[in-house]
Amino acid sequence: MLQPAPLPMAADLYGDIEPSPRRTWRDHLPGLAVAGIATCAAGFLADRYGAPLTLMALLVGLAMNFLSADPRLTPGLAFASRELLRWGIVLAGVRVTVAQIWSLGPVALLAVVAIVGLVLGAGVLAARRLGFGAAFGALAGGAVAICGASAAMALATTLGERRVGQAQLTLVLVTISAMSAAAMVLYPLLAHALALTDLQAGFLLGASIHDVAQALGAGYSFSAPAGDIAAIVKLTRVALLAPVLALVALALPRTGGGRAGVGVPWFVIGFFVLAGVNSAVAIPPVLAQVLQTAATWLLAAAVAATAMRSPLAQIMTAGPRPVLVVGAATLAALALSLAAALLLIR
Repeated sequence: MLQPAPLPMAADLYGDIEPSPRRTWRDHLPGLAVAGIATCAAGFLADRYGAPLTLMALLVGLAMNFLSADPRLTPGLAFASRELLRWGIVLAGVRVTVAQIWSLGPVALLAVVAIVGLVLGAGVLAARRLGFGAAFGALAGGAVAICGASAAMALATTLGERRVGQAQLTLVLVTISAMSAAAMVLYPLLAHALALTDLQAGFLLGASIHDVAQALGAGYSFSAPAGDIAAIVKLTRVALLAPVLALVALALPRTGGGRAGVGVPWFVIGFFVLAGVNSAVAIPPVLAQVLQTAATWLLAAAVAATAMRSPLAQIMTAGPRPVLVVGAATLAALALSLAAALLLIR
């Protein structure tokens, strides 16, 4: 009889949540093969139904969660949820340029930074009111404020397993994916109802929707100019991942066996290096497309592997309170973004 994997973990970016014993490439193959199959299935479903790839990867991974009981898959799934996520974040830097960010203007740029900080604070406040610790609030609020699933996994490993369990991380991933999908449909309707201009609508959609693909989808469903603005605003939020990680590490330092200090991890440095290269040198469009596609698929594989390793029994007993924390941060993001679009964006 197969024994359950001893310690299924979340996406371990730093490598200090779960030990990394020496493994051969053969040890990783079974788990990587399963993660690859799950990601390909998610890609098929995303293309077939027009759904976000990250959402499909999460759902497929959860459906295949029973495979985590097989210890032969543990090394490969751990590698996928750690190393593939790191490299996916690095390659995501090709989506950002300094010129794109600065084209918004200083007022809009400062508004984006303020919204991210206030939404993060709203998550912490809601978590405390509902009986959770500040760490869970930072996870939920930061994920809503920046870029959904990718930010959630990066924040989870910054905070540490002792403060944010894998069950809480998966709940955040599921809730954020559902709310972001709903926002992609509902927020453009709200923008039309309020007769927002393309610039205002693009700012609203880019500043409030969690997932990158869904923010862009909502923007371009309003209009092509709004989609361009939504892309710049959303990628500006993505670029704030590193400062938010450093802020969270400073405000909520680890206790116990984790690392001390506020060191910026190499994958975040790599993200900004690639963004800087993309700003200074015109990356050929074909290469840029290849890198963006690779980033998307690597992040999807990491999400699928993380979902496969999640303790679903703990998730089912969590109740509605974690959902309310994510919901509070989501409403804060919408209200602040709408206020900025109406008052500051002309």
